[in-house]
Amino acid sequence: MSKPYSHADLSDQLDRDLTWRLREFSDLKAAIRAADRAGRRTLLRALIALIYAHWEGYVKACASKYFQHIALRRFSYDELQRQFYLNAFLMKMDNFYKSKASISSKCHFLDQVLDSRGERFSQINNALVDTKSNLSIEVLRDICQVCAIPVEDFVAHETFLNVIVLKRRNEIAHGEEVYLEEDEIDDIIDRIIGLMRTFRNLLENKVTQRAYLIASV
Repeated sequence: MSKPYSHADLSDQLDRDLTWRLREFSDLKAAIRAADRAGRRTLLRALIALIYAHWEGYVKACASKYFQHIALRRFSYDELQRQFYLNAFLMKMDNFYKSKASISSKCHFLDQVLDSRGERFSQINNALVDTKSNLSIEVLRDICQVCAIPVEDFVAHETFLNVIVLKRRNEIAHGEEVYLEEDEIDDIIDRIIGLMRTFRNLLENKVTQRAYLIASV
């Protein structure tokens, strides 16, 4: 796939990523309504897994494309929001504190922190936008922090995300007999699509407004 060099590229790629997900929702809804009673129950279980999969997949796709777009702009860390610089050291710091590092290693690490503000942002560590195959509101909160976007719009839907979507999906993944009710389908799909769009819009608005910069550059 081509890289999101421009805002138009980024928007187009996020549109295309969303379109095929929406098509799958539509196709599975149609299949459920056309199926006999036994087949409908099986497809309703499949729908829960699909709803979660597209929620997780789109969040990760949007965050990854956003950081790729910024990296292609070749800004230095001292031109970007502080979070970009913090991100560069989060995984190193995690690994560093799990090790029995010498004083020399600790000093070298701190020198890196202090001396690299002028370096260019070139990529995000993929682990920082990892949904951990378990995209709870707690995991989403970390991803929003890394992206420097507010999490409040999602916290308002904590029960929906953690219980209706994630818990049910996990129960199905572990072989439990859990189903959606047919009259829940439209509401749940509409809500998850709305949250997918919200996450995408928060990132795309940052690009439109160049809010990823410390100041307009």
